[in-house]
Amino acid sequence: METSDLAAQNVEKIGALFPNCITETIDQEGRPKKAINFGLLCQMLSGAVTEGDEAYEFTWVGKKASIVEANRPTQKTLRPCVEESKNWDTTENLYIEGDNLEVLKLLQESYLGKVKMIYIDPPYNTGNDFLVYSDNYTMNKEDYRDSIGLYNEEGMVRFKENNNNNPRFHSDWCSMIYPRLLLARNLLSEDGVIFISIDDKEEKNLRAICDEIFGSENAVSPFIWLLPRGINAGLIARSHEYILCYAKNIRRRSNFNRISGDTEYSIERCNKKIDSRHPKSSIEFPAGIRYEGPDKVIKGVIEGSERIYITGEMVFKEGRLDKPVTLCAGWTMKNMILDWLAGRKVYDLKGQEIEEFFFKENGKLYSKKVMSTLSVKSVLKDMPDTQMARKELERLFGSQDIFSYPKTVELPKLFAALATDDKDIILDFFSGSATTAEAVMRLNHDKKSKRKYILVQLPEQCAEGTEAFQFGYRTICEIGKERIRRAGEKIKAENPSADETPDIGFRVLKLADSNRKDVYYSPAEYDQGILDFLETNIKEDRTDLDLLFGCLLEWGIPLSLPYASEDMEGCTVHNYNNGDLIACFDESIPDSVIRNIAKKRPLRAVFRDSGFADSPSKINAGEVFSLLAPDTRVKVI
Repeated sequence: METSDLAAQNVEKIGALFPNCITETIDQEGRPKKAINFGLLCQMLSGAVTEGDEAYEFTWVGKKASIVEANRPTQKTLRPCVEESKNWDTTENLYIEGDNLEVLKLLQESYLGKVKMIYIDPPYNTGNDFLVYSDNYTMNKEDYRDSIGLYNEEGMVRFKENNNNNPRFHSDWCSMIYPRLLLARNLLSEDGVIFISIDDKEEKNLRAICDEIFGSENAVSPFIWLLPRGINAGLIARSHEYILCYAKNIRRRSNFNRISGDTEYSIERCNKKIDSRHPKSSIEFPAGIRYEGPDKVIKGVIEGSERIYITGEMVFKEGRLDKPVTLCAGWTMKNMILDWLAGRKVYDLKGQEIEEFFFKENGKLYSKKVMSTLSVKSVLKDMPDTQMARKELERLFGSQDIFSYPKTVELPKLFAALATDDKDIILDFFSGSATTAEAVMRLNHDKKSKRKYILVQLPEQCAEGTEAFQFGYRTICEIGKERIRRAGEKIKAENPSADETPDIGFRVLKLADSNRKDVYYSPAEYDQGILDFLETNIKEDRTDLDLLFGCLLEWGIPLSLPYASEDMEGCTVHNYNNGDLIACFDESIPDSVIRNIAKKRPLRAVFRDSGFADSPSKINAGEVFSLLAPDTRVKVI
């Protein structure tokens, strides 16, 4: 029962005339709305430069708040789920369920600078993507949890749809991706690289965000993924997507690996600098080397990538070097030529293969290069599309419709082959159907390598009536975990005679509230009845493994190292990575068990406060470690 909003209508009219003057802002009540950039509008209506400060910047409504959110500490933890894992004790792969923003915060210590490659396929913001974000980062924790809409009354995850009617349509997407990329950059190693799939709707904004976070100087040429069938919608059938690529530090990033061909020649031999330690040295050039030009005799100096001195003279007849000759050149050129003469593959410092060395009429030495035949081009022409990706799922699940818009295994597999080496860590924090996990397992099988993956996925509910729901899967995470199990067994079955099967296991960890109780009360809220509640600061539903992995996160220890446990005089003793951390969370631990743990001299030892009968027992345990394991760091929780 209100009249029309004339101001809003005027904004729409101005936007039709000057779309570049439309921006986004919030009203006095904090609600988003469209607005006019009056400074820009004045300039559009003026024939002279108007007053006002100018700056080259990229911003949106909520940018500052998204930065605050990235820096906001979290009190969450990761709870192990052994029953949903595979090869729990030995696997080095992780599958983490939960909001990836919180998970990325938790991984900051354990994986800081340790991830070689990140591949993500975030929501494209097509108008029906489900995004989880906060509309107000200034709220307190309780209001924040309510406003974010992450859980419904039954405690199940729910989502907020970002459609074109949202006046902050692009801003909300930018606010979602920005803090996640800020945190992800910290996890990359100095020579690490990130690949991000996107289409044209947010490609421009994503590129601007990545330029800001990673630095435009670290941008690598984007990949164009050609889609053979295309998407027949709109004025033009879209037949491509983008994969943006950024290095953490492009100066530390070596050339991408070759994806085919032998590796007999090591490019490091070409990287030696010419200096006083590497004087000019001789090269025996045999007769028969190709020459382009009439018969000729060359003396003195010829030019190549460096100056080459001739001992004697070079005689060319009928397009060939007539007799052997000795040249003097620096080590770089010498190594290339000698390897080429020996029949090995040769690459220049840009990574291009040199097919042959030959001379031209002007007396210069040239190299004929094979242009990128062993490396990938920026346009991915022969990459399988979504339809083929659905068939990949059908071979595992018996249905193409188990997951919407999956990515083909070949895409992350290609990037992992290009950008990573044996034992490197690959992270995907929008894991979807767990395509990246299958890609890493298949690459490990092909290359006999031990690359590891970390997957993160929000447990989005599968809607009733979908194929996935009918197959019994209630969340996307259930689909992802089952895919890893089936893909791993398929790889194993396809190669029963293989000497060593790649790591097809994974540890499941789930995002949860802190293991410790909330004990922050105002004095007026304390009474005699609360003392029983404060007897222990650990929540009753938490297991030994919950506490162990909470300690790993606090100490910044990787979560995928070998784990074992043993019974010691009736107490369960947990040994993580053969002594990196030994823990016992039993009640009233005997002194003899404390002494046996100290004799193992672990780097770290952890106990519960209730593990000691009284204060003297706790003091005595400290004295035992001081005597038997003085270098061990002891923690009591």
